[in-house]
Amino acid sequence: MKITVVGAGNVGATCADVLAYREIANEVVLVDIKEGIAEGKALDIWEKSPINLYDTRTTGSTNDYSKTAGSDVVVITSGLPRKPGMSRDDLIETNAGIVKSVTENVIKHSPEAIIIVVSNPLDVMTYQAHVTSKLPRTKVMGMAGILDTARYRSFLAEALNVSPKDIQAVLMGGHGDTMVPLPRYTTVGGIPVTELIDEDKLNAIIERTKTGGGELVKLMGTSAWYAPGSAAAQMAEAIVKDQRRVFPVCVKLEGEYGIDNCYLGVPVVLGKNGIEKIIELDLNEDEKKLLDVSRDHVKEVMEVLDKIND
Repeated sequence: MKITVVGAGNVGATCADVLAYREIANEVVLVDIKEGIAEGKALDIWEKSPINLYDTRTTGSTNDYSKTAGSDVVVITSGLPRKPGMSRDDLIETNAGIVKSVTENVIKHSPEAIIIVVSNPLDVMTYQAHVTSKLPRTKVMGMAGILDTARYRSFLAEALNVSPKDIQAVLMGGHGDTMVPLPRYTTVGGIPVTELIDEDKLNAIIERTKTGGGELVKLMGTSAWYAPGSAAAQMAEAIVKDQRRVFPVCVKLEGEYGIDNCYLGVPVVLGKNGIEKIIELDLNEDEKKLLDVSRDHVKEVMEVLDKIND
């Protein structure tokens, strides 16, 4: 198995490191536009293989996509990170051009690859990659829900003083302030979370989750990378190992949840063919309204992208 990670910045390098350390593929290729960056980070990851005891070979390339040929999965992390005061939507024009170019190069050398998009604004960059690649919607997806649920679960674990391993949750919608956490589908060791925490505290955690990326930008002056990189690696693992994991993933909806032609995070089954199944939850009226608000926001940004591409 071969996985390519495009973008050797903090997120891409973290993703490649996790892929190697967990031996998710035989070969991991890092690609970046900056001379020597991908080669150096790939070499650094390979040089610690005797310490951490893994066999995955990591190689780097400066803009030479021929080295990515035959990739089973491609993770796209390329693009400008957010800066303080910058929304994800501010990034759209620059990052759309980058994602379009990367996708064209990826498909040229690995036409059967499954694409995972991490670049922001996530939902619309997934749209860009899907349109550019012309692949089925099951083979082009965005990483957002795993990261958002991880933040949600980590905050809950802290508040409840329990292991994050025992917390399961689902979030839907766009990646950002309009995401839709679903407390009804949140459990701790199988126990509904609403039986373990006050409503006010739970709502505060939900609000913190919605702005989780912005919180880190304020602290560090740039976007997060450990959790996003690890989340993308987890998606790649589910695909190459055909694990059929149930994850919230950004995908083009074609009638599911009464929504058409919009890229939103929904629970899916991830396996060797990419998105094996889209799971439709029975949302109540309030949850459906929140999802519709999220849809409207994403559609607005999709329209901005459409104008740029015209």
